[in-house]
Amino acid sequence: MSDAALPPSEPAEIKGHAGELAVAVARAHGVETMFTLSGAHVFPMYDGAVKANPPMRLLDVRHEQTAAFAAEATGKLTRVPGLAVLTAGPGVTNGVSAIAQAQFAGSPMVVVGGRAPANRWGSGSLQELDQPPIVASVSKLARTLHTAGDVLPGLDEAFTVARSSHRGPVFVDVPMDELFSSASGPAPAPGVTRGADPDPDAITRIAGLLAGASRPVLILGTDVWADRAEEAALRFVEELGLPAITNGMGRGLVPGGHPLLVTKARGAALNGSDLVVVIGTPLDFRLGYGVFGGKDGNTPARVVHVADSPEQVSRHADLAASVSGDLTAVLDGLQAAVERAPRRPDWSPWVADLRDTVAAATERDAALLGAEADPIHPARIYGELVPRLADDSVVIGDGGDFVSFAGKFVEPKRPGSWLDPGPYGCLGAGLGSAIAARLARPSAQVVLLLGDGAAGFSLMDVDTLVRHDLPVVMVMGNNSAWGLEKGPMQMLYGYDVIADLAPRTAYDEVVRALGGAGETVTDPRQIGGALDRAFESGVPYLVNVITDVEAAYPRATFGN
Repeated sequence: MSDAALPPSEPAEIKGHAGELAVAVARAHGVETMFTLSGAHVFPMYDGAVKANPPMRLLDVRHEQTAAFAAEATGKLTRVPGLAVLTAGPGVTNGVSAIAQAQFAGSPMVVVGGRAPANRWGSGSLQELDQPPIVASVSKLARTLHTAGDVLPGLDEAFTVARSSHRGPVFVDVPMDELFSSASGPAPAPGVTRGADPDPDAITRIAGLLAGASRPVLILGTDVWADRAEEAALRFVEELGLPAITNGMGRGLVPGGHPLLVTKARGAALNGSDLVVVIGTPLDFRLGYGVFGGKDGNTPARVVHVADSPEQVSRHADLAASVSGDLTAVLDGLQAAVERAPRRPDWSPWVADLRDTVAAATERDAALLGAEADPIHPARIYGELVPRLADDSVVIGDGGDFVSFAGKFVEPKRPGSWLDPGPYGCLGAGLGSAIAARLARPSAQVVLLLGDGAAGFSLMDVDTLVRHDLPVVMVMGNNSAWGLEKGPMQMLYGYDVIADLAPRTAYDEVVRALGGAGETVTDPRQIGGALDRAFESGVPYLVNVITDVEAAYPRATFGN
């Protein structure tokens, strides 16, 4: 009998306690690390990790938010769902901000929560809380797996949902008594997830808009990376000659310094464009809610929105066209359709104008990047840092004003190299993201950019970096204030309150006390040497740069 005539084989059956089964499902979906903080409600998960062949890495942290943020960043970086295991009650609620961030950013992650035992439910046992209703509004799916027998199919569904377009977080909890109980069932066999085929009529309509545009601009966002469409995106830009702006994890899709990357000419590009094609990012406050141009009596640009799934297409913006589906298929389909047009559009004069604007902006930036001001202008830090970044570096932003400067000056050379909170804007993600980045990219530079305000949320997890031998370079812009709030409040009221922090706090001493290293810098000429020492140290190292609180990032929106 030929192979083609053989009946399909039955999946192997596995058995064990529910913690072992949960680990087997996670491993089948590509998970290598369990992020957690020790809690008795989830002990079987740890036993399952230890006894797995090979064992699954257990990465324990000092605050559950860090475990959840590490899982969220793992999903972003590897495009495999990250796994956080949180004990019942406060363990779960401590992870909710990271779950919300994952929902806003489209990050694939699975959170397994402990749950008070079913056989005592309603009696007031320790940390008895019905958790799925709390998490449901900020996740793709939130449910209780009520029995040990539910764990195999329930966790398989959780990982499948988390990694399917549009990606995001899934939460499940398991009663403690059931997590210790045994069950059996078929071994999971995850399939390859791929988005839907795009509507060919929509592709033709958008291609027609592109072919008829004289000043188009392309915006590439996080979902292009998440949907594994980075190669198609770069082909689309280069072979059509389209000027592009990137945001979120779209940064690096068009490498820093590329002649078609016009992020430094963002204002001129978006105000002067007649067609803006937005791919893989929402039309939210970061993109003017989808309104581009129209100033000084000019006609606003037409807008096209491309998303990885139908529910992500904007409902509030006035769209000239839209399409959803697998983003590689969308990009390749659009490129082929434009190339079939009777007359190939020539956008080179428009690109040349934008390149001139980029060059002028770069020249203006040079003065700030080399500023000798005392106190230190935060831009000077990037003047020293950017030349020291390797092409494979992973840069993480956790802060307000200081990290805004990073968005202006740091242009990654490779995709998947930039982590920020995304549209949710949550502080405190940095240490978890740094942990995830060091594990996901063991040979790369990992640089965490910290505001002094943001550091207060998670700096204790330097202890986690030290215990697990995870060297990370941390660069702090320390202006002794909540800079993102101080300036706007002064603008609105003429004064500010509760916007100041203790002056010149020696956060590097905190890092040293936890087993790392670091130094305080007050002279701009000392920044370069401090960064060199940090990169050479091989340990978690904080360069604590005291900056000028008056040197605020110039912004046009407060996110409203």
